[in-house]
Amino acid sequence: MILYFSGTGNSIAIARKIAEATNDQVIPLTDAVKQDLNGEKRIGLVYPSYDFAPPPAVQKLLPKLRVNPQAYIFVVIDCGAQVGISSWFARHVFKQMGAKVAFCDKIRVPDSAGIAYKRNPNKQIWKFTKYASRLERIIDDIKNNRSAIHYGGWSLLGWITMNTSFGQKMIKAFQPAANPDKCIGCGTCARVCPVENITMQEREGAKPIAVTGDNCTTCLACVHFCPHQAMQLGKKSIEKSWQYHHPEISLKDMIRK
Repeated sequence: MILYFSGTGNSIAIARKIAEATNDQVIPLTDAVKQDLNGEKRIGLVYPSYDFAPPPAVQKLLPKLRVNPQAYIFVVIDCGAQVGISSWFARHVFKQMGAKVAFCDKIRVPDSAGIAYKRNPNKQIWKFTKYASRLERIIDDIKNNRSAIHYGGWSLLGWITMNTSFGQKMIKAFQPAANPDKCIGCGTCARVCPVENITMQEREGAKPIAVTGDNCTTCLACVHFCPHQAMQLGKKSIEKSWQYHHPEISLKDMIRK
């Protein structure tokens, strides 16, 4: 079984490609924690790296998994450039469970958070072509249950993101909020939020507005999928041409079931 966490579809697309080769099932990590996976002989994890660390939601969810300690476990991190502590975190969590990660690697993808740094992720589509052969090699290794630890070490920058007040301030700086002048209350943002952190709030004399809670995992799904570009970062609106999702993944794929 291959588990994923995704905000813009990169991890879903990678998980599906691996599953096609290994004849495995693909499910969201948010669903996997509700199941007993002790009967699974292969457990895969595909998720992104945010500021050198796993998404906050992944940090909370991974320790809740119930897995077969004898399973072949692999981790694939997708990232704009650096993995940081993301792979190490999974290895550490599974070790505490009495299990072992046999294989981990990374694959570079368009950086969906690049919009915060004035980088358009749609101008990074070239990464799919450049790293296609690397992904094929990763898939072949996993298909054949090979053991290899690539990019699995500890990272000071990742530790800072996860464990310091400075790191928490960085995370909060990425948290989106709805522009009351643009939000029409369609609810798309709430439906794509993987951690159910967005609700629609009624307002007098106007359509409902999206309200973000305190459980944001900074995946930016709401920002990239809002059809009216109403979700802002740091009070700055995002233009339609800067909204990104994996070209093989649609809004339908992202909506929580």
